[in-house]
Amino acid sequence: MTLPESGVTITILPKPVVMEFDLVDADVAEVSLGQCLLFKLTPAAAQDLYRLTGTSQGRRLVLALNDTVIGARRIDRPFDDGTIATFVEVPDATLPELAMRLKATSADIRRTLSRER
Repeated sequence: MTLPESGVTITILPKPVVMEFDLVDADVAEVSLGQCLLFKLTPAAAQDLYRLTGTSQGRRLVLALNDTVIGARRIDRPFDDGTIATFVEVPDATLPELAMRLKATSADIRRTLSRER
């Protein structure tokens, strides 16, 4: 996959690590390098992410939305707090709406899944 702005090419695995139903929250965070998306995961997804990042340091987590890659985050440590902060290659002005849509989609999917059980 190729990132849209930087043109960085990244090889991805065919199986996603985190899916929409794994998100509890999505928000915009301001960090020293600028704005990024901050995802909070369900406890089960957080545990899976911790195991993956503990053994995959130096690799990247890639953010794909609707089959379009928009960001990547290098795994620099085990992610042990159930959150993922990642920079995305979209204009900063669009981040609040993007986070809101991700949050709404995730909530809709979790509601649907809980009714099916």
